[in-house]
Amino acid sequence: GGMAPYMIAEEKDLLALPDELSYVDGAQVACGFGTVYEGLEKIGISGNDAVLVTGLGPVGLAAAVLSRALGAKTIIGTDAIDERLQIAKDLGLCDHVLKAGSDNVEQIRALTGGHGVERAVDCSAHHAARKTAVQATRKWGKIVLIGEGGTMDLNPSPDMIHDQKTIYGSWVTSTWRMEELLERLVRWGVKPSDLVT
Repeated sequence: GGMAPYMIAEEKDLLALPDELSYVDGAQVACGFGTVYEGLEKIGISGNDAVLVTGLGPVGLAAAVLSRALGAKTIIGTDAIDERLQIAKDLGLCDHVLKAGSDNVEQIRALTGGHGVERAVDCSAHHAARKTAVQATRKWGKIVLIGEGGTMDLNPSPDMIHDQKTIYGSWVTSTWRMEELLERLVRWGVKPSDLVT
């Protein structure tokens, strides 16, 4: 097709925007969706995984959308803001949405047969949500931190070492990864603009 529209990713780099995607879709890729895709590629997401997303703002909602596109059958989302939980429910992005709180780890384990999730994505940058993401991840699981700022409070032996978990940090993405994502979005029929309120 005529890939005439372009989106600017970095100062000297232009990426062709496929005909199937709008400028709003492209804007989402250049910020939230690209950042999330980079993080999810680091931890790997498949149909084997239950995924926890802590923080359901624009980046967290993108994490839920892309986790589903990558094959996750169970997606659990947490947030402290009711309106964000409602958006995730209304758009059907999460199988379960939980109000952020001190009982989230137990709730998440209950939703996953007592085991916890295989993959967790923190998009909140909140210390309590990050702790939930780590503690609600099962043995050998992987966690990626995407939310910027904040702190983290862990007890390394029970929270990480004994269950041999891995934490990744992920920051923004590259132009080649965005180009890959644009192609995948068309393949999956995913429109990032659907998240814009």
